[in-house]
Amino acid sequence: MISHFRTLAAAAAFFSPLLTPVSAQEDLRAGRSFLETEVYSDAEDREILAAFEGLRVADVSDGMDFVGLFDTGLVDPEIHALWKDTETFKHRFIGIAVTARYVPTQKPLPQQGLSYDDYRAWEGNWYNEYSSEPFAELIREGTALILDEAPDADVGSIGSYNIMAWQEAGAVGVVTDATARDTDEIITQEVPLYLRKPGRGIRPGRNEIESVNMPVVVGGVLVYPGDVIVADGDGVIVVPRAVALDVAGFAHKILDSDKAGRRDLYERMGRDLDPSVE
Repeated sequence: MISHFRTLAAAAAFFSPLLTPVSAQEDLRAGRSFLETEVYSDAEDREILAAFEGLRVADVSDGMDFVGLFDTGLVDPEIHALWKDTETFKHRFIGIAVTARYVPTQKPLPQQGLSYDDYRAWEGNWYNEYSSEPFAELIREGTALILDEAPDADVGSIGSYNIMAWQEAGAVGVVTDATARDTDEIITQEVPLYLRKPGRGIRPGRNEIESVNMPVVVGGVLVYPGDVIVADGDGVIVVPRAVALDVAGFAHKILDSDKAGRRDLYERMGRDLDPSVE
């Protein structure tokens, strides 16, 4: 009997740190993120961006292998460039992640039969109250805007106006695991966009903003705010901030070797040099 009680006491002592006090349980019920967001200065971001200048997704992927992150950071290839410029590569970008997450709504839709003015007022209220763009104020020169959305929803959270406004604020490109609308205009405007497919609907009645600058998952890849995003015709890769400089250093060696080898081929074949080897 004494042995049995000792066993129970030992078990209680072992599990007691794992038992959550009632007050802590209440805090958890209110919601908590267990992944923290690091905050980096503009100067720190610029240093990282300079280290990655000119690199391609393929080079960066090799750099990730170098630091032991094989097949890590490679975004689902279904998320692709909306448009490509094969002469000067304007569709490519390298940026620092600012993240946001939109989720499908559970809120009721408006009554049928509203007047034009009442319906537009309902739309405007939805944009202001439920599906706004609070991340916009975080955009600065070199930002890569990463939007985590419901991939099967037919919602154009990205359109020709707001994506250009984000570019005006300093965003170098946008990645979403869902959709965008006004895609013809976005192609004409030459704003770098990587998406899963076109969308048609607008946000009101369809989605809500859930979080800003928290870790998100896009194309099966975890993205922390401050991570490095590289995008080109091969797709998108996410580089964890902690290994970014090591990845960039190795990737530049790969790129330099590739350019030297292809320049030699160009010269032997009598081809004019193009921007990809200069």
